[in-house]
Amino acid sequence: MIGKGGAGKSVISGTMARVLARDGRRVLALDSDLLPGLSLSLGAGPDPAEPPLNDAAEQDENGRWRLKKGIGPVRAVKRYATDAPDGIRLLQAGKVPQAGLEPIMGSINAFYRVVHRLPDARTFDDWTVVGDLPAGPRQIAFGWAPYADTYVAVVQPSAQSALTARRVARIARSRDGARAVFVANRVTGPADVRHVEEMIGEPVLAAVPVDEAVARAELLGFAPIDHAPDSAAVLEIERLVTALADE
Repeated sequence: MIGKGGAGKSVISGTMARVLARDGRRVLALDSDLLPGLSLSLGAGPDPAEPPLNDAAEQDENGRWRLKKGIGPVRAVKRYATDAPDGIRLLQAGKVPQAGLEPIMGSINAFYRVVHRLPDARTFDDWTVVGDLPAGPRQIAFGWAPYADTYVAVVQPSAQSALTARRVARIARSRDGARAVFVANRVTGPADVRHVEEMIGEPVLAAVPVDEAVARAELLGFAPIDHAPDSAAVLEIERLVTALADE
């Protein structure tokens, strides 16, 4: 999931992961955003104060980070991913504490190395991987989602959001074999959808409406699919999952 900050990436990716898991898929959720979001949208509760992946990393004699001996993607998920509802496994790069990035540098480096080895791990061939990336193009450009076949760019009906989505989609599509689709979020009706499509220059795959029930869930720190399972936004995200599968 990619796009501008505040576009609703975590809500959509967390809800998609839950929908997929309820459909019988084995789901691995990957959270490389250093700010809170995906864990709450999944219904997994607050992020841990100490990222579990810190224990998977060490520094060599030159101070460079590396995975500890014997830690590959399968063992990393088994040991350091946490449980989320509906059987989802959640692996996080870590969240920035008050002290800054230094306390989580081991986790960040371990996460990067694990996800780069993930596509070669046959254990996950029948898993569905859902990733939530931070705002902007940096992580996409520097290969933080090598596991992704499809990037979903989330766009609100604003010029800044559309411009960001177009740019990050262009970067994503530069990867061999990768595709990018657009989802309009927090739209008030067909006019908003048309406006988004005009700004990005192509159709959107889904249009998630403004939904007070989802806003309330976010305010309370609940997963939208738990707090408002029959809300218009959750139902449209379910339709998005079907549309992605059909493509």
